[in-house]
Amino acid sequence: MPPPAAHPARLRIVIAEDAAIMRDGLTQTLARRGHDVVAAVADAEALRQAVDTHRPDVAIIDVRMPPTHTDEGLRAAQSIHRDHPQVGVLVFSQYIEAQSATDLFAGAAGGVGYLLKDRVADVSDFIDAISRVAAGGTVLDPEVVRQLLSVGRRADALAVLTPREREVLALIAQGRSNTAIADTFTISPRVVEKHVASIFAKLGMPPSHNDNRRVLAAIKYLES
Repeated sequence: MPPPAAHPARLRIVIAEDAAIMRDGLTQTLARRGHDVVAAVADAEALRQAVDTHRPDVAIIDVRMPPTHTDEGLRAAQSIHRDHPQVGVLVFSQYIEAQSATDLFAGAAGGVGYLLKDRVADVSDFIDAISRVAAGGTVLDPEVVRQLLSVGRRADALAVLTPREREVLALIAQGRSNTAIADTFTISPRVVEKHVASIFAKLGMPPSHNDNRRVLAAIKYLES
């Protein structure tokens, strides 16, 4: 008989979302799944204060909030990761601010994520993403990866990669392990290892077995 499935850890969460209905909906959804929303706020300054006060496991942050409704959330996420590196940061928005997102991932050692509201179809997947970020992992929506890979002065570096290497790189940037990548393409992990080694060699980056470092390396070369 297989062992019983482990229950996910109860997380302490701060939500930063200026839309009241969305903020309340997230709060109720997370509470129903057994997590504690210790603060739910509507702007970046209140977010920073809530994180300073509560030291949550993870903060779920919209991109555009008062007062300018541009990239306040991403800038707050960067400051949180700088001042409280133990706090996971999950950007959850309908907008992609590519340059600010690149800066966030390039400056973080893990515990970061970026999901698009319109593309989250399963609550369980969303909860799993929160847990992964809280545990120090990295989560990226494939559309976010596509846009990150299309910006920056060094995007031409992708031209040296084969089509399959580009696909593997996109999955690396999503935080996938070699085993998960192998399952996606129905190939052996050894073949994936060769692709990964080739990618990092072509991009001038040493390979690493640490998934967070792999993500950072995939994003790092996009910095302007």
